[in-house]
Amino acid sequence: MTGTIKEVLTQPGEHIEPGRELFIVESMKMELPVEAEVSGTVTEVLVRVGERVEQGQPLLRLA
Repeated sequence: MTGTIKEVLTQPGEHIEPGRELFIVESMKMELPVEAEVSGTVTEVLVRVGERVEQGQPLLRLA
């Protein structure tokens, strides 16, 4: 399913834990949170607000 990034809720250098909301994606007129599945430190955010994304597309990099 495709969607559009509505909010980016993290930035490089932040340490995240599982369950933390990282992005809000709008798809089919619904806003859906994208949560972290693992812990780590964000090294790069690969998308920006307004960008269309596909299911399975990497949105950030963790170290």
